[in-house]
Amino acid sequence: MPTALIIGASRGIGRELARQYLADGWRVIATARTTPDCDALAALGTESHLLDVTNLESCAGLGWKLEGEQLQVVFLNAGVYGPRDDGFPLQTDFDNVMHTNVLAAMRLLPIIATMVCAARGKLAVLSSHMGSLSERGNASGSLYRASKAALNSVLIDTALTFGNKGATCVAFHPGWVRTDMGGAEADISVEESASGMRATLAKLPHNDHAVYRNYDGRVIGW
Repeated sequence: MPTALIIGASRGIGRELARQYLADGWRVIATARTTPDCDALAALGTESHLLDVTNLESCAGLGWKLEGEQLQVVFLNAGVYGPRDDGFPLQTDFDNVMHTNVLAAMRLLPIIATMVCAARGKLAVLSSHMGSLSERGNASGSLYRASKAALNSVLIDTALTFGNKGATCVAFHPGWVRTDMGGAEADISVEESASGMRATLAKLPHNDHAVYRNYDGRVIGW
């Protein structure tokens, strides 16, 4: 039975990814920040673990709990948007966004990548088209954009370190999704976003020297 790890699965895209993999007969390991959310994930059928991605000990503890696992698929879904207004950022806002979206990846990806390598699996992060440097059309959401650009950089470093050991790395733009972050006016549902990313991931060939990216339905080497 293949195993998927969904980091940040309490709601939205992460929860839907967990649900879909379970429905297809996968073993799913899922994380959430609170005990009630973990209990809800367990009731769904996952093996759930408490994880605060902004906490060093919590990140290290996940590696200890999962020691020896072989992971065919990993999604790092945990993330925050931060302030909706642009301009002079508060230190608290900067720290919250960067710690959640970037520092967590720097801590977790090297731990998780070894388990992906063991299965010659695929390691995906939920990035955003907003993190693109070359395809940027406006400056709104500048703090979020900076965090996703940095996340892309972390993933490239992960691919350079672990790609030739068996991990295929992918940065996804999940689309404008109807979640707490995307809002009710977004153009696709969490079901559509999750199924689209899963389908894309399933058909990607193993590649030991490139990071794949998916922006608006296109999959290309970075």
